[in-house]
Amino acid sequence: MDSSTLASSGARENLGVSAYHRLKQDIIRNVFRPGEKLLMSRLKERYDLGVGPLREALSHLVAERLVVAISQRGYRVASMSLAELADIYDARAHVEGLLLKLAIERGDDAWEAEILARAHTLSKVARVDSSEELLEVWDTRHQAFHSAIVDGCRSPHLLQIRESLFDQVERYRHLWLRETVLSEAALARKQEEHAALVEAILARDSRRATAMMHDHLMTPVPIITEAMRQQGLS
Repeated sequence: MDSSTLASSGARENLGVSAYHRLKQDIIRNVFRPGEKLLMSRLKERYDLGVGPLREALSHLVAERLVVAISQRGYRVASMSLAELADIYDARAHVEGLLLKLAIERGDDAWEAEILARAHTLSKVARVDSSEELLEVWDTRHQAFHSAIVDGCRSPHLLQIRESLFDQVERYRHLWLRETVLSEAALARKQEEHAALVEAILARDSRRATAMMHDHLMTPVPIITEAMRQQGLS
């Protein structure tokens, strides 16, 4: 394979990755609603991309259960349901609890320091120019905080399972984020939960920390349930 062929292959791959990230973000943010048919003509116009990269992106999103392939009829955004919401959050809470337990057993001083650094950064999110920017900044730091906690488990395979569950829950989480991050009272409660969780982790109190983590991760469920009902998604 010559250099021009390799370059062309790399360019196509980059277009596919770009299409994947952009389409995924639009699905998570409800630009394309659950159950909506994804017309290739509309996707080509919106993303200014050809059929090849778009089909590659759609295939990845089918694997992540955000998109459903319709035999001989294209693709549709996967539906959302209260049953799926409950199941995914329950699975996440149990997996996260296991990873936290292992992290407390295996984590070292550097692990503790990283948790403290991420917690501090999260607590210092300043008001920004727009609500969308605030959502993005807070959620990026929030994810980094939780990732720092579970990284101490030192199990790439378990972390991969966690990442897969996170991909499936993102649409639901976005509904919760809007209700939480844009409310000063709700955000303050969340920060208190984070501080208490860090205290239990640093005390190496596995039982208390895992129980707190489970409750912390399940807190969004009733908030998301109400948001789904208001939007007719249940």
